[in-house]
Amino acid sequence: MKNNVPPNDLRVFLTVLNEGGFRAAAIRLGIAPSKVSTTVSRIEKQLGVPLLLRTTRSIRATDEGQALASRLQPLMTEMDAACLETMRSADFVKGRLKLNVPGAVMPDILPPLIVEYQRRHPAVEVEIVMENSLVDIIEAGCDAGIRYGASVEKDMISVPIGPRVQQMALAAAPSYIEKYGLPETPSQLTDHYAIRYGLPSGQLIPWALRNGDKSANVKPLTRLVLSVNALNTGLSYAQAGLGIIGTFRNWLDDDLGAGTLVPVLPDWWAEQEGPRLYYPSRFTSTPLRAFIDMCRKETTVR
Repeated sequence: MKNNVPPNDLRVFLTVLNEGGFRAAAIRLGIAPSKVSTTVSRIEKQLGVPLLLRTTRSIRATDEGQALASRLQPLMTEMDAACLETMRSADFVKGRLKLNVPGAVMPDILPPLIVEYQRRHPAVEVEIVMENSLVDIIEAGCDAGIRYGASVEKDMISVPIGPRVQQMALAAAPSYIEKYGLPETPSQLTDHYAIRYGLPSGQLIPWALRNGDKSANVKPLTRLVLSVNALNTGLSYAQAGLGIIGTFRNWLDDDLGAGTLVPVLPDWWAEQEGPRLYYPSRFTSTPLRAFIDMCRKETTVR
């Protein structure tokens, strides 16, 4: 004979004992008194023993009912405490957050987000793994990853992080322009020296330019190739006059403002979708959910 009584039915039985009657239990549980009585009768029938002795004025537990209640009460108390603790943990975020990110977000996009996140949630330990190739974040033991739009797997959920749009810009030092001249058209770039970035596969990141409906993919004279793991280090070589650099415009703002670098073909600077935070499921850990919520609020269009 099956005796697996539903936990909700057992909670009704305990409430009747704790409240001292069916009507009081019904008020506590927010259900009809008839339903309370029916539930207790169902338990008794399923277990094959009487649990409560009923009179017109009171109820009390039978020996079997008292034995059952004494076993159930600690379990129910622990269950309620576990649920309460889980609810409170949603407000107090603690634990670990491990992110797999490309080098492109390390200099300026990620730092302010992590600083603000840990200001809000100081009990969370954050670990950042920098990797430019697309990886299986689950296999890598990461909670989430950051990649640019075209690289995000289709079965992943993603949200923008940082600027919605980034501009790819070209710039060179005044000393380089003085020596080699300022290109006036994309085709003239093929006669100029360039500081290029290479992917782990060996492929160079292309210089894809756009001006309205016009587009151009140019191949300048490569003078220096840097790994994408060292994206922002190219600025020092450009400042020294080694060649024209192609990189994110926001990385060039300080140099362009100071005059240590000058813009090259600004009308042809193309835009691309900004980075996205991606993760495999909507059922996320509390630290990751807090990070996602913060990113949604902090992300702005630049």
